[in-house]
Amino acid sequence: MEYANHLNEYVAAPTAEEVAQEVAAICESARANNTTDVYKFCLSAIDLTTLSPCDEEQSVAEFARRAAELTVEYPHLPGVASICVYPPFVETVGLEIDAMPLRITSVAGGFPSSQTFLEVKMLEVAMAVENGADEVDIVLNVGKILSGALDEAANEVEVLREESDGATLKVILETGALRTPELIRQASLLAMQAGADFIKTSTGKIDVAATPEAAVVMCHAIKDFYAKSGRKVGFKAAGGIRTVEDAALYYTIVKEILGEEWLTPELFRIGASSLANNLLSAIEGEEIKYF
Repeated sequence: MEYANHLNEYVAAPTAEEVAQEVAAICESARANNTTDVYKFCLSAIDLTTLSPCDEEQSVAEFARRAAELTVEYPHLPGVASICVYPPFVETVGLEIDAMPLRITSVAGGFPSSQTFLEVKMLEVAMAVENGADEVDIVLNVGKILSGALDEAANEVEVLREESDGATLKVILETGALRTPELIRQASLLAMQAGADFIKTSTGKIDVAATPEAAVVMCHAIKDFYAKSGRKVGFKAAGGIRTVEDAALYYTIVKEILGEEWLTPELFRIGASSLANNLLSAIEGEEIKYF
């Protein structure tokens, strides 16, 4: 299917200067959102992530068990939104959180580079879902975007959308490699046109991960796509988000650009690991190293 020729139906991307000005204004607003209630919401929006080359069944099982027991240890707090792991560990997580209101997210489709055969990506997505993944995080083929093969990149998303068989599909743009507002906006719109349920900033595997500048561009693209299509697409910030101030900033970006209706785990996620402990510590008023 052709996607690139529809990009001109949307408003032009902002300039880098316009984005910087908006980020500065939102940073000011974010100070008021460093509150316990916001921290609790951000905790409930976390995709609690372990994507280490050292992951193995026992460590992932313990990680999942701790996530499942969070609301037992802290019954006055919400649980995280999901547990995010590599595909071979989806079943391991499922066994640990059986009957718990926790979703399982699997990275797939050649994560983190997307540089493998499309058939391999298709099989990996299908197997992750078959093994119990409720959500799948794939990576947009950045190389194709940078080379101008926009339709090829979008068509890969469309194919993997079909393989995801009803699971929530989050498309990682790797905005640190795209760099410019124009390319980030194009990638956002292409992914959404091709069927993404969420667009996500980063893999966390390259030097430049999530930035508020990329988030602003992506959220405006989501807003414009919704105005044109009537379909709400979620936003996920991931990669290097560790402090409670970071979490409140991304919360504020979503609130100011997309509105209160996007402030739900169904439409806003934060991919993180150490952030969860920092949010718990800020909420409880003492250092907590739960995870």
